[in-house]
Amino acid sequence: MGQEQIVKRLKSYVVTKNLPHLLFSGPPGVGKTAAAISIVKEIYGEGWRNNFIELNASDERGIDVVRHKVKDFARMAPLGGAEFKVIFLDEADALTGDAQAALRRTMERYSATCRFILSCNYSSKIIEPIQSRCAVYRFRSLSEEAVKKRIRHIAEKENLKVTEDGLEAIKYVARGDMRKAINALQAAALMGDQVDMQTIYEITAQARPEQIRELITVALKGDFLGARGILDQLLLVQGLSGQDVIVQIHREALDLEIPDQAKVRLIDRIGEIDFRLTEGANERIQLEALLAYLSLSAGS
Repeated sequence: MGQEQIVKRLKSYVVTKNLPHLLFSGPPGVGKTAAAISIVKEIYGEGWRNNFIELNASDERGIDVVRHKVKDFARMAPLGGAEFKVIFLDEADALTGDAQAALRRTMERYSATCRFILSCNYSSKIIEPIQSRCAVYRFRSLSEEAVKKRIRHIAEKENLKVTEDGLEAIKYVARGDMRKAINALQAAALMGDQVDMQTIYEITAQARPEQIRELITVALKGDFLGARGILDQLLLVQGLSGQDVIVQIHREALDLEIPDQAKVRLIDRIGEIDFRLTEGANERIQLEALLAYLSLSAGS
């Protein structure tokens, strides 16, 4: 569901001041926490903190959190004439199975005076009994245009000059994550009055897309040493990690103008290299092995 439709539906809860239990799921940086806090501020106004508690379940993920912190807050009567209080559990998919089972009972018992908003990246990690008690909203990654529009707005308010190629770079780096986009803009703004492409890629420790495409293209032409030289530039001069490089290679590989069968074999090999890096293999050896595979593919 797009954020526009979600906002429209959430506004109806604010208007009626009647809130069900809510479950927000979706990737990071798409507005789940912001939506939860905005709802509470709209309903309670100035005194919103009196009837609201936010807990990060990834920090406190055991059953004791539900038995004590959550239950103690839930059993207290709402303040200021409010009909209910709100408990916001961020990253609820980090809660243990026992904690979720205890939460299910707490949600039932105190539903008259307390509402729960749960936020998670993966709704599949939330047990079915909790999902069935909530109105589920699935957020999706923000569109590229939405990211650019918001960055322009922030830049205007902060009197920052962002070049067009700088906007494109922020869009590429963010990949639909507004938090990542704003962090990149803020870090780049500290380095000068103008935010451009070069600055964005430097502060986010990412290679330019054309560098990664050149790396793959040179290797596919059979020039292993040439590709290795580009890899040296990325790892030694720009200071990228092997994991950063492999993620960007995967991203660019999908747009290569090569036969589909070759693309499938390449993605399969990238997945293998990524697994080895995750398991602690030497990143330099593994990335050179990938380049060697691409170079050998050129002769086959």
